[in-house]
Amino acid sequence: MAFRDLRDWIRALEQAGELVRIREQVDPILEMAEIADRAVKNDGPALLFENVKGHPGSRVLMNQFGSERRMMMALGVNSLDEVAGRIEELLHPPMPGGLMDKLKMLPKLAEVGRFFPKVVSSKDAPCKEVIRRENFNVLEFPVLQTWPQDGGRFITLPLVTTKDPKSGKRNLGMYRMQVYDGQTTGMHWQRQKNAAEHLRELLRHAAGNTPDAVNVMALTQGGTAAAADVSSVPQQVLAKIRGSRMEVAVAIGADPATTFAAIVPAPPEVEEYLISGFLRQQPLELVKCETVDLEVPAHAEIVLEGYVDLTELRTEGPFGDHTGFYTMKDEYPVFHITCITHRRDPVYAATVVGKPPMEDAWMGKAVERIFLPLMKLTCPEIVDVNLPPEGVFHNLMIVSIKKSYAGQARKVMNAIWSMGQAMFTKIVIVVDEDCDVQDLAEVALRVTNNIDPERDIQFTLGPLDSLDHASRLPNYGSKMGIDATRKWAAEGFTREWPEMLEMPSEIKTRVDSLCRKLGFN
Repeated sequence: MAFRDLRDWIRALEQAGELVRIREQVDPILEMAEIADRAVKNDGPALLFENVKGHPGSRVLMNQFGSERRMMMALGVNSLDEVAGRIEELLHPPMPGGLMDKLKMLPKLAEVGRFFPKVVSSKDAPCKEVIRRENFNVLEFPVLQTWPQDGGRFITLPLVTTKDPKSGKRNLGMYRMQVYDGQTTGMHWQRQKNAAEHLRELLRHAAGNTPDAVNVMALTQGGTAAAADVSSVPQQVLAKIRGSRMEVAVAIGADPATTFAAIVPAPPEVEEYLISGFLRQQPLELVKCETVDLEVPAHAEIVLEGYVDLTELRTEGPFGDHTGFYTMKDEYPVFHITCITHRRDPVYAATVVGKPPMEDAWMGKAVERIFLPLMKLTCPEIVDVNLPPEGVFHNLMIVSIKKSYAGQARKVMNAIWSMGQAMFTKIVIVVDEDCDVQDLAEVALRVTNNIDPERDIQFTLGPLDSLDHASRLPNYGSKMGIDATRKWAAEGFTREWPEMLEMPSEIKTRVDSLCRKLGFN
């Protein structure tokens, strides 16, 4: 059953023994982050802070996704592979034989249609219980500072809605937001993200359909920001775009499936609100904003409405990030709040990122399992993948394949580097199908034994994640692929390849019962 809102989710966590209420006073500056960090690293519970220093009456939820069990609870499954199975069935439905088989498929087709979001009236939207068009201050909410050298307080679990100016499709993303003051925040739109592309498209449109409009792209070329050095743009072009705005809406504290949907690497053609409905198995209710032409989750705890000026930038950062290092200062767009709506006594949802494993490790693992069927569409030879938390998702991917021809491991590496957000993967390791990629010891054994480094390591250049501090340039650098599969004569390997050690299954079976009697496995 889908959770209607964050409060339903909190009740379910508490009933399952997965939540602890913290009634001692805790400071949102550093202290909450330290407690949440310790909780996740010790397989601890979700945390509901009910006595927030400086914010009497406020509540903060953290570590809601911080274990495999809670991640499965959030998606309403007993295994993350269940969701992958549902996707697999949509992608590869059984071919109907006769008329009756075709009729049996109709309910399945209708089921997809009922996942589309639906818009409800404001009177039916809890996020409109309080509407504040003036005299609002986002710092009235308990926004956290998570690490000592952070540039300030950051909203760390926002659901940011923008709209594609060409297609009109909504995009839901999660981008950290540094709070500058009560009415403005940063908007950390890395240049490869969908929202950053929406901004660039609006810049092109605002510049007009003239040859000079090409110069507006100079606004998108600097640093890691979605826009950059305004001084490099001709004044006549700049005059056309100055004052142009992009509408944005930010929800904080939604049901868990919708929060998760904001981080999935969906193609731009697929709305994340539809993905939320698919995960929930029922449509998400949306409501129109008060001051911008966007829709947001009707049952959200808090909604920030506003805009980004297409030419305005401000220094954002540093920020203690999921890489385990601080990401440095850079120039990013500024979000101006025009209205805040919220529920009475809203629950503020937050997370902390840092040295793995942390809460985002379990969210990343869910993405890995759920989107495996989509990877197999491009690379059907893929058997399994592993994105170890220590590789912070974009630094290491381990892939097992069913090898059928020479050079196939290198083909898979290049295919991964062409897949959406997987293009940022710094290291790809490819092993044979009989290697369990989830067993890092087994992977290390295969890699160290199966490669001739000069022959089996491939280097290439391409886009890298904006958070990669070691690359030669921002967003650009080298990648490495390691072919740890068995080598074939067709690949120039003429020596005999040895068999791995393996005990016969009948011996294992007989010894199993003996070992149980001896008290070990």
